[in-house]
Amino acid sequence: MTRAAATVKTITAPAPRLVAKAALKDVGVAVVATAASALLASNAMAMEVLLGSSDGGLVFVPSTITVPAGEKITFKNNAGFPHNVVFDEDEVPSGVDVSKISMSEEDLLNAPGEVYSVTLTEKGTYSFYCSPHQGAGMVGKVTVN
Repeated sequence: MTRAAATVKTITAPAPRLVAKAALKDVGVAVVATAASALLASNAMAMEVLLGSSDGGLVFVPSTITVPAGEKITFKNNAGFPHNVVFDEDEVPSGVDVSKISMSEEDLLNAPGEVYSVTLTEKGTYSFYCSPHQGAGMVGKVTVN
């Protein structure tokens, strides 16, 4: 009888490990799914574009974005340079008044952390630039779906 009990222990011992591995795998999948959902939810609420790269480059980061209609886009000064966001009147959907979505040529975000936000509601492609640095290639594009 002792021998049978030992056999039972040998047979049942791997089962809890398998269950534990399966449970850990399920927990891992749940954590990844939750993190992905949170990331997607945060991206669905607002898009952030940096004005200037971390290494001081005169660029928008990212320079090309795609957003759903009605999503807020926040442009954040990432450096000490003065920047702004101006939408090109020749490169926006027909009927869009760029004066209502752009900063003026004279308005500047001077300090790191200063922001300008805009919500685009018309579907299409919008080109924008930083007026002080357009000649240096500081341009970008938004596609609104």
